[in-house]
Amino acid sequence: MKAAVIIYPGSNCDRDCKVALERRVDAQVSMVWHKETSLPEGLDLIVLPGGFSYGDYLRCGAMAALSPVTRAVVDAAKAGVPVLGICNGFQVLCETGLLPGALLRNASLKYVCKPVALEVTNAATPFTRAFGNRSEAVMTVGNGEGNYFAEDAVLDELEQENRVAFRYKEEINGSLRRIAGIVDPTGRILGMMPHPDRAFEAELGSADGALVFQSLLEAA
Repeated sequence: MKAAVIIYPGSNCDRDCKVALERRVDAQVSMVWHKETSLPEGLDLIVLPGGFSYGDYLRCGAMAALSPVTRAVVDAAKAGVPVLGICNGFQVLCETGLLPGALLRNASLKYVCKPVALEVTNAATPFTRAFGNRSEAVMTVGNGEGNYFAEDAVLDELEQENRVAFRYKEEINGSLRRIAGIVDPTGRILGMMPHPDRAFEAELGSADGALVFQSLLEAA
């Protein structure tokens, strides 16, 4: 498996993603700086990691969506390369328009960092197939703006097309319909606020996040 992890100024989970991919699926991982205008050839996965790209100025992910490397990411995504956006990466995907909706300030107006119980809502995507018959997972959230918002028509469309991949078991940050992760119509682009890169080994409190990466290995 060949993967690229994008690094923006302010990214702080890029190494976590690299280590998770190397340890759990033996991936060959390239770290790609935000000023690059192209990506390595033959990628099986692009990861937009968590963090605070460009200091979260303007809006979370807004400046990263306009960076040189993101243009290459968008082109690759449209060409069919799977893209995983985690936390800040999810925000970037929404800002680029690759995924619908927006991530707002948490309803509590506080930073939330803790393990959360998730419902695996769709186990048939390239990112979730390794969950099999499992309907629940535990991963960690760490964000101040993880409150997923979209208009009712968009939410209804996501539900009708089975594009909600993960849902919080309990209310965490105000996300409408407790949405924690969604995919695009092809299923090859996933944005999620919980961190699989912080839950890929039992020593981290949960190994459930490893199934996201292992799903992609099966699809590669």
